Amino acid sequence: MSLPLGFRELGQVEYEPTWHAMQRFTDTRGVDTPDEIWLLEHAPVFTQGQAGKAEHVLFPGDIPVVQVDRGGQVTYHGPGQLVAYLLLDVRRSGIGVRELVSRMERCLIELLASYGVSANAKPDAPGVYVDGAKIASLGLRIRNGRSFHGLALNVDMDLQPFQRINPCGYAGMAMTQLADQAVSPIVFAEVSARLREQLSKHLDYAQQQSLAGVIDS
Repeated sequence: MSLPLGFRELGQVEYEPTWHAMQRFTDTRGVDTPDEIWLLEHAPVFTQGQAGKAEHVLFPGDIPVVQVDRGGQVTYHGPGQLVAYLLLDVRRSGIGVRELVSRMERCLIELLASYGVSANAKPDAPGVYVDGAKIASLGLRIRNGRSFHGLALNVDMDLQPFQRINPCGYAGMAMTQLADQAVSPIVFAEVSARLREQLSKHLDYAQQQSLAGVIDS
């Protein structure tokens, strides 16, 4: 790509203002607007995708449940999970949604391999898995040829809230995280930096740039 890929490091942010900011960015961008990726963590929240069924939210307790406009079923976001929102003009790049999902999965698989963790994708269940346990979830929305939402990688977090739902609509799905799979200690900022490099590579960007770590929320 001739335009640089912009990255915003947002830290820990609330879900709903970030979601609405994604929508605004997507709806107001022009034909020449550079693509952006937002890297962040969320305060604890369950998000229910467009295909989500209420029976997959078992006992949320004090964690809010937000109905959102991405694909997929219910998932959990919380501190220690690395989230990347891909705000891409896929019409301009010519990347179809299936190809984009495949690239996201390859990006995560290569990142995990850099920590000595062998992971794989499943053709019937988008995401990335280690020995059958899910370590990363994917969920996208394409509107007017532009993508938003993205991926969530479990790095070093409390996995207990996943027991309050059927993750991605699968009862009893095992969840795992990088901190439990890697042979050496994990530094969250380093994982984020490696994800940034992998995303640039798999999205065919020769240049990237750091943007201000704030959004119009």
